[in-house]
Amino acid sequence: MKFKKLLYTALLSAGCLTASAQAPETVTIDAFNHHWFVQAQAGAQYTLGEVCFGDLISPNVQVAGGYQFTPVWGLRLAVNAWQSKGGITLLQTDNTYKWKWNYVAPTVDVTCDLVNLIAGYKADRLFNCGILAGVGANVFFSNGDAIDKNTMIVNELRGIGNNPRSPFLANLWDGTLCRFVGRFGAYADFRVSRRVSLGLEVNANTTSDLYNSKDAPNADWYFNALAGVKVRLGQPTKKVEKKPCCQEKIVEKIVEKIVEKPVEKIVYRDREVIQREPLRKDIFFTIRNTTVSNAELPKVEDIAAYLNKYPESKVVITGYADKGTGNARINEDLARKRSKIVADLLTNKFGIASSRITIDSKGDTVQPFEQNDLNRVSICIAE
Repeated sequence: MKFKKLLYTALLSAGCLTASAQAPETVTIDAFNHHWFVQAQAGAQYTLGEVCFGDLISPNVQVAGGYQFTPVWGLRLAVNAWQSKGGITLLQTDNTYKWKWNYVAPTVDVTCDLVNLIAGYKADRLFNCGILAGVGANVFFSNGDAIDKNTMIVNELRGIGNNPRSPFLANLWDGTLCRFVGRFGAYADFRVSRRVSLGLEVNANTTSDLYNSKDAPNADWYFNALAGVKVRLGQPTKKVEKKPCCQEKIVEKIVEKIVEKPVEKIVYRDREVIQREPLRKDIFFTIRNTTVSNAELPKVEDIAAYLNKYPESKVVITGYADKGTGNARINEDLARKRSKIVADLLTNKFGIASSRITIDSKGDTVQPFEQNDLNRVSICIAE
């Protein structure tokens, strides 16, 4: 019997050594590399006003260049320009007057990629989205159309018996003016290749009350909707070598085989004591997921079978989350739910008493595996 056990252990050890020898020492992956980028976009602008929405739509373009410091944070210099529109409807005559002018607005914008922030960086991800905020200058000019419309309004009011003492457009301006502009918005990028993405962007901009020539108790606003292309320059990704972690799966297989060995008995004078090997099962989860998949469910069944076979045994379930994605608060919640879902399955599906189950959570403070993705796991030890 001892000879058979020794032979069995030697064969298992040889198999593990062979598997380790065949596994590559390192694997090459695409990692993020900080880089420059350029953008070109075109679309439409809506200048906030009181006349019909369609009357205040005008063409809009934007070019930008920037630097992506990390997978999440970037900085760009964007130049937004072309045309804005204004309008007014006279209550006295019910006539509507519309005018347009030109502008150029350079801004410095900070960008935040929300997908990379929450789910972690992946070089081949097809879709990313984020938010942006910035400040800059709004240079507006060519307001002759508004001046002409104001003259027409004044003449019309005089023709019906009114005598305006000042221009109807109280903030009427001429020449070229420059005022502060603030911006916030959102964007979405659709990856076409390693360097090129097609993108959509919407942004809201606030500037001086002078902008549309009308007097109001609040700042003026305009909103842009843009579509365009983004080109990454230099080397947006780099090749890095990473050691794979396959040892844990080999250990798990060894444990399963040991459990299948015949149970040895030690006989004392007054009682018989059964020695048993502990059972370990590692139940893996996908990113940001707390549901046990069909592929992992048989492991839970094995734990239940072990607990039913040895009624005095208990199980400790410890949940983990990978440190490479999310943040400490999110990961603590994920790890706790991953341990609890396994415990609930044992209790509700397999009838194991909750008093025999202990759950624990390590969040991302402990990483039992070297490979990041394997740390989305609940480690169950029954003995």
